[in-house]
Amino acid sequence: MGYYFSMISLIFLISFHSLGITFGAAFDQNDLETYIVHVEAPNTQTFTNSEDDIDVESWYNSFLPSIITNSENEPNRMVHSYRHVFKGFATKLTSEEVKEMEKNEGFISARPEKVISLHTTHSPNFLGLQQNFGFWNASNYGKGIIIGIIDSGIKPDHPSFSDEGMPPPPGKWKGRCDFNFSSACNNKLIGARYFKSGRGTPLDENGHGTHTASTAAGNFVIAGIAPHAHLAVYKVCATFCSESDVIAAMDTAIEDGVDVLSISLGSIFSSPYYDDNIALGAFSAMEKGIFVSCSAGNLGPFNFYLSNEAPWILTVGASTLDRKIRATAVLGNNETFHGELVFQPKNFSLAQLPLIYPALLNSSDFLAPYCNPTSLNKTNVRGKIVLCVVGGGITRIQQGQAVKDVGGAAMILMNPRSWANTTLAEVHVLPATYLSYEDGQKIINYINSTANPTAAITFSGTIIGDVRNPVVAAFSSRGPSELSPGILKPDIIGPGVNILAAWPFSIENNTNTNSTFNIISGTSMSCPHLSGVAALLKSSHPDWSPAAVKSAIITTANLVNLENKPIEDETFLPASIFAIGAGHVNPSRANDPGFVYDIFPEEYFPYLCGLNYTNRQVGVILQRKVNCSESIPEAQLNYPSFSIILQLTPKTYSRTVTNVGESNETYVLQVISPPGVNVIVEPSTLSFTELNEKLVYQVTFNRLANSSNNTYVQGSLIWSSNKHYVRTPIVVRLA
Repeated sequence: MGYYFSMISLIFLISFHSLGITFGAAFDQNDLETYIVHVEAPNTQTFTNSEDDIDVESWYNSFLPSIITNSENEPNRMVHSYRHVFKGFATKLTSEEVKEMEKNEGFISARPEKVISLHTTHSPNFLGLQQNFGFWNASNYGKGIIIGIIDSGIKPDHPSFSDEGMPPPPGKWKGRCDFNFSSACNNKLIGARYFKSGRGTPLDENGHGTHTASTAAGNFVIAGIAPHAHLAVYKVCATFCSESDVIAAMDTAIEDGVDVLSISLGSIFSSPYYDDNIALGAFSAMEKGIFVSCSAGNLGPFNFYLSNEAPWILTVGASTLDRKIRATAVLGNNETFHGELVFQPKNFSLAQLPLIYPALLNSSDFLAPYCNPTSLNKTNVRGKIVLCVVGGGITRIQQGQAVKDVGGAAMILMNPRSWANTTLAEVHVLPATYLSYEDGQKIINYINSTANPTAAITFSGTIIGDVRNPVVAAFSSRGPSELSPGILKPDIIGPGVNILAAWPFSIENNTNTNSTFNIISGTSMSCPHLSGVAALLKSSHPDWSPAAVKSAIITTANLVNLENKPIEDETFLPASIFAIGAGHVNPSRANDPGFVYDIFPEEYFPYLCGLNYTNRQVGVILQRKVNCSESIPEAQLNYPSFSIILQLTPKTYSRTVTNVGESNETYVLQVISPPGVNVIVEPSTLSFTELNEKLVYQVTFNRLANSSNNTYVQGSLIWSSNKHYVRTPIVVRLA
């Protein structure tokens, strides 16, 4: 049980500081550090085939200092050689050796690797996916599609990964299974690899990878989004995720032949695309027709903290489900407050117990509100219910353990102000409930109002049908993108709060660990939902490019909740475009979007040049020498949304759309102009006469005289036919 709760501290979002990044984490006794090295290929040679292995190693080794390559006693310093994601390698060097390497012709850059953090059912039904009916059935549940999961490994014998009813993998599959027992891989789990930080086995050591894999493509136990898709798992994380291993996994997945890459991890700080190796790997994958879905990060509700924001990546934020696992606090004055808890003991007393808030008793102790063990030792909590505030550098589970250790009977957790109404259902070590910030304040007021405050906790089990949902999770990272403000990010939101999926460990001292499931939260959970949706779309539309799949998802997203009211954020106010992107994913509508905004890989070249990158920097991304003789503004990229900075001068951009609906279909335009902006579109009607026909329209944005400076305003273009409804989001910064 102790191991389980130590792992929870890794994969659950604790506070907005829970993601971290460190540099130079790979020092050994000789002051060696793992560097990611980018180089040019000799004579424009590319390395993509296994027969090039000798040439690759020879070329890469030529960059290493001679003292390394000429010494028989020197251990192998090469960590990984990359062939697909970019031209380069990871190697262990001293800083002096890096300076020597920089003198070599063909050298581009070297920097210490980063440590990358993980971004930590009922959801198929919530997304409108029903067995033997509709889109799920029409897409064959993702049959024939291979989803690559880059994460912390997998527990292969979990029933979610049974291959019952699964066909053999497609003939293009080139991967392998690194488990040391023959029954580990099957027609569902067709591949499992580990990399150096994976400790010699693809076995999941913390649960995160098993959970994300089953969310994306678990079989019909608690079904994943694409239950008949194949899974290929690449273990790159144990207690941390090594950047060099993540790149190696992406490199291998591309060579293995995956169709979708699902990556629920990322850095806390954004880097330019030429220095963001996940973005580089995703670009190479996209060029080969692989769809890449990544988590947006868990640093909400604050703006400008996105991860994985490149335009060739689907950047996924997190939302809630309509399911609550209810635990209710009942105060001595009969006020009730509904919260959540997975662990719901049947024998817990319903009697009123003394209720205390340590912060009121130890007002000089900064950590007292967070039920810090040191603070609790100053207070008599035996037999009492303790009110604790989430945060303070101690996890929610650890707070409960601290209360239990000093004899507390139960715990009420309340949110800090920033998290407002986002509550999480977790497996606590004692009876508890997790409440919103507002409800917590009411409980504090009650405690202050009486000499003998009391409370009880009652449990109601699972409640389904909360029409306020989906709601954007407080932790879900928000835009705008700092790297490329002309691209709207995140792209989409999907279920990421209290997601039930496969888990490799017992969570309640249950010895039958083969069929355990657990509920966890994070954009790590929303990302595989969208990876599964992409697999369904690729199965249903094998000729669609990654950009076409992304466009279908974005332009068909929902803007309203189950009550048909605007989707809200954690404060229960309408969510901004930087919280939801295009909106909440609607898989069935995405299967029939009408038309799509397609982007060919070469179209990113002028976009990248327009970011004022140097020729060499753009060349690192494109893996060839380039000359930025032409460029376009960011907003001119054929993206299925608009994100622009508008001053007094009007701006005009064009979009090219491709018909994937009816052969003969006419769309008429409705413009919802952002406040303070006049939007003119030419033409205002799109008439297609055949499938795959392309049409172009132009949009001119004019700023109105009375508009305010330094504000963001949002609107949309809505193209409607008799059958389809295509929405293109707009956000304008009035500068």
